[in-house]
Amino acid sequence: GTRISQARRVMGNMNKRGFTMVEVLVVITIIAVLSALGMGAVRSGMARAKQVHCASNMRQIGVALTAYAGNNNGFFPETTHTAALNKAWIAALEEEMGSAYDNLRLCPADPHMEERRERGGTSYVLNSYIFVPEIGPFGEELSERCNNINCIPEPERTLMAFIVSEGQTVEATSDHTHSRAWTGSWENVLRDIQPDRHRAGRANSDHSKGSANYLFVDGHVENWRSSEVKRRIDSGENFAEPPSFREEG
Repeated sequence: GTRISQARRVMGNMNKRGFTMVEVLVVITIIAVLSALGMGAVRSGMARAKQVHCASNMRQIGVALTAYAGNNNGFFPETTHTAALNKAWIAALEEEMGSAYDNLRLCPADPHMEERRERGGTSYVLNSYIFVPEIGPFGEELSERCNNINCIPEPERTLMAFIVSEGQTVEATSDHTHSRAWTGSWENVLRDIQPDRHRAGRANSDHSKGSANYLFVDGHVENWRSSEVKRRIDSGENFAEPPSFREEG
């Protein structure tokens, strides 16, 4: 609007009396600024579209997990920590997802999407608080898995799945977090998940810009700003821990 009118006035004056170097530089600067603003809007729009698409995928994964539990006495499928690759959770949901399986298991903003597709992997990882027992120093299980829908008293407040970290392998074995180790450690969070998966442009050094989607046990999805997630971790809160676990502790 205003910038374009200014550019036109400058160019009109230039046409009447010829070009000066200063005027040429002014016009070039205005055009560069307008182009940058336009590209920024395009990048922002694309990031938003991918975030919405990803949230839709996660909601449908939540539906598939609930359907699987309904057919298996309340039990969700297991992760590769305790199950073979062809029986682990994402492979186990293929029947529930149907023909959309290859698309639903991948986040459109995942830069390694195609590699994960080829290797049978997924852009999403399940919360180890629910699916992986706590292991002691000698390999003993210190807690039981809680991967049964009837074992989770507050499904609307309990996180089920996250978006996998860019630093994780693209193999299908990267299908669960190690979220007990997140308490007070942003670095450990970044090893498992990508809190800034949805962003316009490059990541900043601590990955505190942008946002990510989070799937809850009851099937709803929330989008959280990475800066807020980092603040919670830095304050000592482990948001992956189910509320019932915190209350028992």
